[in-house]
Amino acid sequence: MTVATPTLNHNIHILSNPKELGELAASDVAKELRVLLAAQSTVRMIFAAAPSQSEMLHALAKEANIDWSRVHAFHMDEYVGLPLGAKQRFGAWLKREFFDRVPLGGVHLIEPGDDPESVAKQYAASLAESPIDIVCLGIGMNGHIAFNDPPADFEEPNDVRVVELEQTSRVQQVEEGLFPAVQDVPKFAVTLSIPRLLRARKLFCCVPGFLKMAAVTRAFTGPIEASSPASILRKHEGCTVYLDAQSAAGLWKKD
Repeated sequence: MTVATPTLNHNIHILSNPKELGELAASDVAKELRVLLAAQSTVRMIFAAAPSQSEMLHALAKEANIDWSRVHAFHMDEYVGLPLGAKQRFGAWLKREFFDRVPLGGVHLIEPGDDPESVAKQYAASLAESPIDIVCLGIGMNGHIAFNDPPADFEEPNDVRVVELEQTSRVQQVEEGLFPAVQDVPKFAVTLSIPRLLRARKLFCCVPGFLKMAAVTRAFTGPIEASSPASILRKHEGCTVYLDAQSAAGLWKKD
């Protein structure tokens, strides 16, 4: 077997399984946090909310010598229309998986309410108050980043916007066990735009599992194009990608 050369300008790591992937990614994120906290008063981070991030988040919460009180957390998307108490809300998921496990200095949740357009503008303003240091993200089954489904707008002028979800994104939520059926998945969401995410200094992208194989293969071996939103990650020199044997399987080909 030989590997198809991914057209990457940055680091890509292929681990055996999601646990090893999460541990390495968490170690790298923690190292970056320690460097930043030694040089500046606060660190601002954006987190993805998805089962693909669980192993990394759990490992990161166990990392030592991080002053979490100087870390402020944002997240990258939220459904429109789910009640506040819904367990599927991304803010609620992140609280369970990470935000409630470490003593963060601030947690800034997207609360779409009855006026998601106004909330999007307000959240964009909060993000713009200071640079974003770190983004922890994944890649969707259709190649989406946050909820920027294909065809993605790599020049989107708004930092945060309301979007209608493409069917594959809604199906993914069912495939990952978050909703019982597609009709239960909201049709709209508030999401950070791709340009907003790419303005962060460092990106750590965790993508385990066979469900992501096609998207990973296209993103890292095909052209950079709107039909493969994650392909734009190759333009960011500070992006590190973590794959497991299943998600990376499409990068290999027979002699």
